[in-house]
Amino acid sequence: MTKKWNLMLVLLLSLTVVLSACSGGNNKEANAPAATNDTKETVDTTTPETPVAEEQSSGLIKATDVSLNPELAKNRKDTLIVGMVDPKGVFNPLFMETAYDFYVNYAIFDSFLEVKADGSYVNSLAEKIDVSEDGLKYTYHLKPGVTYTDGSPMKASDYLFTMKLLLDKSYDGESDPLSYHIVGAKEYNEGTSNDISGIKVIDDNTVEVSLTEYSALSPVELGGVYIMPESYYGKGYKQGNLESVKALNSKPVGSGQYKITSYKAGQEIVMAANENYFRGAPVVKNVIFKTTTDSTNMAMLQSGETDMDNINVSEDNVEELKALGFLDINILPNNGYGYIQFNHNDKKFQDPKVRQALTYGLNRSEIVEGIYGPYADVINIPQSKVSWSFTDENIEKYDFNIEKAKTLLDEAGWVVGASGIREKDGEKFKINFSATADNPVVESLLPIMTTNYKELGIEIVAEVLDFNAIMDKKTKGDFDMFFAAWGLTPDPDNTVFITKGAQNDAGYSNAKVDELMAKGKKEMDLEKRKEIYKEMYQELNKDVPMILMYQRTNMTSVNARAQGFDLSPYKEFPFSLYQVQLEQ
Repeated sequence: MTKKWNLMLVLLLSLTVVLSACSGGNNKEANAPAATNDTKETVDTTTPETPVAEEQSSGLIKATDVSLNPELAKNRKDTLIVGMVDPKGVFNPLFMETAYDFYVNYAIFDSFLEVKADGSYVNSLAEKIDVSEDGLKYTYHLKPGVTYTDGSPMKASDYLFTMKLLLDKSYDGESDPLSYHIVGAKEYNEGTSNDISGIKVIDDNTVEVSLTEYSALSPVELGGVYIMPESYYGKGYKQGNLESVKALNSKPVGSGQYKITSYKAGQEIVMAANENYFRGAPVVKNVIFKTTTDSTNMAMLQSGETDMDNINVSEDNVEELKALGFLDINILPNNGYGYIQFNHNDKKFQDPKVRQALTYGLNRSEIVEGIYGPYADVINIPQSKVSWSFTDENIEKYDFNIEKAKTLLDEAGWVVGASGIREKDGEKFKINFSATADNPVVESLLPIMTTNYKELGIEIVAEVLDFNAIMDKKTKGDFDMFFAAWGLTPDPDNTVFITKGAQNDAGYSNAKVDELMAKGKKEMDLEKRKEIYKEMYQELNKDVPMILMYQRTNMTSVNARAQGFDLSPYKEFPFSLYQVQLEQ
């Protein structure tokens, strides 16, 4: 017997980390004041217990006088311009890493499932999904008539092809497809089989996936795979080598709402509507993702050069945007958090007393208050308050305490030397901090961190780089500390804190966290999952794998001429681009 789920199970919420400067598992990393879904970024039938609808209603400030709209914007009859941080140019859903690459990929590719504004999931490309009683077999029925932007038809076999790419031995993206427990996946990954025995193509519109074991995330892990055409990406692919696939990262072909017509790195991505989109051709014919920064995004909205952007939320910025009169301002809780990452492969950061000291010794509340005012709170677990898994029970707050920080450093063997800098085993305590250029968070953080840590006897040396350069250093493990942010999916499962996890570039390892994460993923009962993740967050709170900074609200400003976006803490703006209309 099978259960027929035409509205696919509501997933428990989340991927853990899109670095807020971006994803996997999926979390995305993003450049901190900008919003991301993490990253990368994330089935059961339980809805999240967060009052999302109420928050959305109170978070929308409508435009007061659209007649003030700049001529530059009004003259664009068929084009929407979205300002955002420069993406890395990885327009391939298998390898996307930053939130900004995610945004582009969301508009180009589709999957069997899609996220709703409340964090639940419904069918997208899937006409229906059959799930066996034991949860070990999923049968996906593709909607008929879906085509890619090159005119070729989508086939169920393309899902199998995409899974082969994910499970290829040479795959080095941020997903962890072996953890999906697909029958035959290990053999394909190891090269002992040239097929995945657990994925069977029944016909052009039907594919069956068998698992060795299920988890609470199985429905979304399997149904959330962005499907890629074998007719395009498979031309040069040979098992064990994905270089031919990566070579097409800047020339994507998908079945999504839009297709790229031109790409100028550091400047803009021009996209045209997919006239054959399976939901119907998008109303707006052209969408441009234009590169902006925190020093340019406000002015570009004011002049009409852009129609939409994420503006760093502060009391002054809210008032300035409201005064323009022609912008709809969405202020919503961010499903993510800002953080400072330690490199756990560096010996000095391997002692939890040192990590605790660096947290106690940083005046986080002063930093967060100075940047965001009432629009952010200091947090002490790596989870957003909008998540069902959030807890503050038995959580140490790490309030600013220089004397306690000094005591912990003394206990860790770091003693103040003649120069005033702490030393241990002949090494001075110096931190090379990778700082994001043109970033108001870093501009506020660095002076306070430098002063606080100098009092502790620690030297800070900052190097200023653009966000993508810092992400490259993160991936290579070439850093001491850096600031970024994770964008989360609805479910707390992630690989950021798992030993050798796909998104764990910092080298963190904790056997208890590994055990609890595995247990939480396997548990199907929501209340029991809450207890498991609560224990996991309590362990992370004690072990301090990173300095957690804040959870803030996002402020997305949209020219009132653009109506139809469906935005929430869980649903990013690209998912609703196809339904946006430009009012004349």
